[in-house]
Amino acid sequence: MRSEYCGALNTEFIDQTVTLCGWVDRRRDHGGVIFIDLRDRDGIVQVVFDPDGKENFALADKVRSEYVLQVTGKVRARNGATVNKNMPTGEVEVYGTDLVILNASETPPFPLNEHNTVGEDVRLKFRYLDLRRQEMQNNLRIRSKVTTAMRNYLDDNGFLDIETPILTRATPEGARDYLVPSRTHEGKFFALPQSPQLFKQLLMVSGFDRYYQIAKCFRDEDLRADRQPEFTQIDIETSFMSDEEIMSVTEGMINALFKSQMDIDLGSFPRMPYSEAIAKYGSDKPDLRIPLELVDIKDLLTDVEFKVFSGPANDPNGRIAAINISGGNDKLTRKQIDAYTKFVGIYGAKGLAYIKVNDKDDVENGLQSPIVKFLPNDVRTAIVERLGAENGDLIFFGADKANIVTESLGALRCKLGEDLDLYTCEWAPLWVVDFPMFEETDAGWTSLHHPFTAPACSPEALKANPGEALSVAYDMVLNGTELGGGSIRIHDPKMQQTVFEILGIGEEEQREKFGFLLDALQYGAPPHGGLAFGLDRLIMLMTGSDSIRDVIAFPKTQTAACVMTDAPGGVDRKQLRELNIALAAKAEKKAEEKSGE
Repeated sequence: MRSEYCGALNTEFIDQTVTLCGWVDRRRDHGGVIFIDLRDRDGIVQVVFDPDGKENFALADKVRSEYVLQVTGKVRARNGATVNKNMPTGEVEVYGTDLVILNASETPPFPLNEHNTVGEDVRLKFRYLDLRRQEMQNNLRIRSKVTTAMRNYLDDNGFLDIETPILTRATPEGARDYLVPSRTHEGKFFALPQSPQLFKQLLMVSGFDRYYQIAKCFRDEDLRADRQPEFTQIDIETSFMSDEEIMSVTEGMINALFKSQMDIDLGSFPRMPYSEAIAKYGSDKPDLRIPLELVDIKDLLTDVEFKVFSGPANDPNGRIAAINISGGNDKLTRKQIDAYTKFVGIYGAKGLAYIKVNDKDDVENGLQSPIVKFLPNDVRTAIVERLGAENGDLIFFGADKANIVTESLGALRCKLGEDLDLYTCEWAPLWVVDFPMFEETDAGWTSLHHPFTAPACSPEALKANPGEALSVAYDMVLNGTELGGGSIRIHDPKMQQTVFEILGIGEEEQREKFGFLLDALQYGAPPHGGLAFGLDRLIMLMTGSDSIRDVIAFPKTQTAACVMTDAPGGVDRKQLRELNIALAAKAEKKAEEKSGE
């Protein structure tokens, strides 16, 4: 039906006859000449119809926005005054000699070039229209090219693309499972996979050595801009490779990807221990483009009378840290400081203390703050020196439980970097390594990654001191976004049982949920490890999108719903009976109302 894509036309096509198919982006009538901007997935080109072609001109006069057309015509150069340098096709136009209206269109619910004027819910309800926008077309085009490039890299490095099941059993991986009732096994349920974790480990036991999969994963969790209930992973697992070797091959993949798709050289990825990331940046995925660091000053405040500081200073679980903003006195107003105080409150902080450094050499009168009067001069001097503060700087303080201070100041650091444009470079990759094996909660120990991550110690040492144990885990971070996380896995049955025991998973539960894995580990399981990249997050970063919903063709809303198809939806009673499911009265009434019964 067509000879070329609209966006492909340029000066090389001048005097050629072409046939195009696409949608009407815009129609204009200027002095008896009709101009149609015709759009397809590759771009937009201007088509001209004049009264000399009476039949075609009459048809062109009828077309409206989003009509589907087939146009045949001759490519010609635009004259100098009409050249549009903002369009890839702006040096040429098509003189229409034949026009076919393939389909008409109702008036769209929103102009595609004014999508920002409507709410996201409208865009998602009419997603098939929203996807016609060039921005969305480009995002999905990049996504396709990225997956192809990653497949090619992994294929070239000896990895095999192997599919794993979607219907599996529930396993504890940190989030709620999406459950699927079984019709043939009464009262039992499948679970949609949160990841292919156990199956890819079993593939290593099976001897496949190097596996990858572009895998759909499902997690029933609270949603944010970078999360969806169903998402896509580039899933990788290897045998007989060390953690450094795995990091090397996957780092090579990301480097090659950015070079081929964006002509960006990310360079080498530095290693940073988890403890350093938390201490300096308040995050296990620090944005190293921002030069600000958290500086601990807890030891300087143990003897002050001000309880806001002395309390956390003398609490083993407390933390006092500060951030110094160079030239912050001139950059931030009191109103903005108050706004940042409100911001850290989101993370549980009770307040945000500050000191304006007017004269660092005069700690008696040269420091301005409501809290200065509570600090002896020697403490003031020590704080200024430790922060390396200069005249005109602004120091923010956080004092509370360690986790609150870390999280709130870490978030504040990122917000300051964005608000004040403190970025020192465009791209800042790194590996975060040496994660703790466990973290302690009120309910006991829980895995920081997942229970199949290998510790960097013996089973005996792990059991004796689980709180001090490190894991052989690694996360790839780029510009404050976790691109992927992985680890060396446990291949020794004794070690796996030890980890389960520390997590409070007894022998009976071990057999019930993981018996197949424990059995497999007894039959010559090789040392193995892997990594999974969040494809959606990666594309979001590469395209500069604000949300992963802008890089997924048909995403869910923040309430995990599809407003276009009205999913999730009710089902009739017959289906429920076949699944041996009975709804509670309230839920049943709602389901009936929604299904129209």
